[in-house]
Amino acid sequence: MSYFYHPLKRECKSLTGAVPRGSGLTFHIFRRESGEADFSAQLCSLVIFEDGKHETVFPMKKTEDGFAITLKLHQTGLYFYYFRLDRVCLGCGKGRKGELTEQPQCWQLTVYDEDYETPEWFKGGIMYQIFPDRFFRAGNNSVKPYQILRGDWGGLPSFRPNEFGKVLNNDFFGGDLQGVREKLDYLKALHVNAIYFNPVFEAYSNHRYDTGDYMKIDPLLGTKEDFCALIGDAKARGIRVILDGVFNHTGDDSRYFNKYGRYDSVGAYQSVQSPYSEWYCFRQFPDTYESWWGIETLPAVNESSASYQDFICGENGVIQTWISCGVGGYRLDVADELPDFFLEKVRRAVKESDEDALIIGEVWEDASNKVAYDVRKKYLQGRELDSVMNYPLKNAIIRFVLSGDCEMLRETVAMLIDNYPKPTLDCLMNILGTHDTPRILTVLAGKWCATKEEMAATKLSGEERARAKQKVKMAATLQFTLPGVPCIYYGDEIAMEGFQDPFCRGCYDWAHPDEELRAFYEKLATIRTEVFGDILRDGEYREIFAAQGCIVYERRKNGRSMLVYANNSAADHILRGEGKWKEHLTGQTFDGGMTIPKYSYGILSKIE
Repeated sequence: MSYFYHPLKRECKSLTGAVPRGSGLTFHIFRRESGEADFSAQLCSLVIFEDGKHETVFPMKKTEDGFAITLKLHQTGLYFYYFRLDRVCLGCGKGRKGELTEQPQCWQLTVYDEDYETPEWFKGGIMYQIFPDRFFRAGNNSVKPYQILRGDWGGLPSFRPNEFGKVLNNDFFGGDLQGVREKLDYLKALHVNAIYFNPVFEAYSNHRYDTGDYMKIDPLLGTKEDFCALIGDAKARGIRVILDGVFNHTGDDSRYFNKYGRYDSVGAYQSVQSPYSEWYCFRQFPDTYESWWGIETLPAVNESSASYQDFICGENGVIQTWISCGVGGYRLDVADELPDFFLEKVRRAVKESDEDALIIGEVWEDASNKVAYDVRKKYLQGRELDSVMNYPLKNAIIRFVLSGDCEMLRETVAMLIDNYPKPTLDCLMNILGTHDTPRILTVLAGKWCATKEEMAATKLSGEERARAKQKVKMAATLQFTLPGVPCIYYGDEIAMEGFQDPFCRGCYDWAHPDEELRAFYEKLATIRTEVFGDILRDGEYREIFAAQGCIVYERRKNGRSMLVYANNSAADHILRGEGKWKEHLTGQTFDGGMTIPKYSYGILSKIE
């Protein structure tokens, strides 16, 4: 006799994934005949404990086919559970399936606020990330004396340290807001409905994560009027603009810190009487202060400061000011560094300004149970974030496409479905690359360099690019069809390459785009939004097969379904079926089952 439990099977757990507070939740363990040594439990209990607290034991009722219990959890938070069958534990095993062990292995249960909702407009859409200085230059730009305006669009970004060993990041190529406005139709052709901008506010550096003035668009990019015009033009095309919220630190060259005296303010560095003094933590005034990861140009902000909270989240504060201009939400930089109370204030400020605005956190791990600075974060319990950057899925897709390893991919998808609230799952920011990671083409080419000098000198050969492009297509097919919203990092769709920062931040190559790859992205985007938009907005996920380098899964909703396959192995696989089918990337049709060729990918639906 064996016992079966799987949290993603509705017959075992009545609500899939995280559950709203106060919901009735039924757990059911099934008894099954097996060829193994007979084991028939007489008693079974559900053992559950809230994060960091003592366990509670709930006796389960015996049924004709196993044991069951229904209960309600009335507090939001993180819970862990397993089952005790007589003196043996049924806990989380491989693939999240129940496994009998002597020592308990727990499943996770996230309980979130019953009123938690996320923006519907984002679900089923496509996001596009733009590094503003490197997308398109349309205007006549001028720089400050300590900045360098490059005239060689597409040149190699500066990466070498100066005589003091510091990389200044002060070379600019002049991409601007007007340039983005001129390319909105290009983005619309990719079915983009959200643009995520890296910082656009005045700053010293080209990445602009060292904010100089939260209330001023960087003059190199344009003016506030230019920004509002861009938002209006984007909205007319059904596109919303998401800003980078850099609220954990400012620049040392800023109105608030003013280390170099370039602003007409009394900064915290200049005087303990500064109105911004309590925003920062000085160990020894003025030259020793807390900074982000010890980078002295990025002094860390004290989020406990009431005046700072009011400046960011209060009436006519930073958040309200820019959302009133039409901004569609924020991506919160280094969300791990922001305390829960501050994230809650940010959410209130955003949602009170626009309840449809989106809040995405930069989190690199499983955001449902992340521990940062010895504190368990509450990102997804209903009072902080709507979504996070989906680095776990990115890593799993890359591993699968490079190695054919299905296990990490299937485990990651199962983890996301099991641990995340459904409102979050449907608007996860699914990435393959960002400004912080090497270009996906370079990654999938399998190239590696030890030094930045080597990175600067290394380019893919024509043969390497061709092979890597095919891998990018497979990765993008998964990215566009798994739960969440795909985000294209600018230029990935035209096969731009580059290693880590700053080489992943090159200028968009408008002169030599890879039109074949761009056309593939456009077709994939059309399939996602026009053919299967209803399913991919919030439809269910079901794994059909995942082994031997091949994964097949179904997305379904309201009686409609689609199948996605990716075979990253040297062997063909047989997909059995009845009726007439269409493969949407190629347009081919076939009757009954089909052979999934080696190293292939596709999107199927039944047409008869």
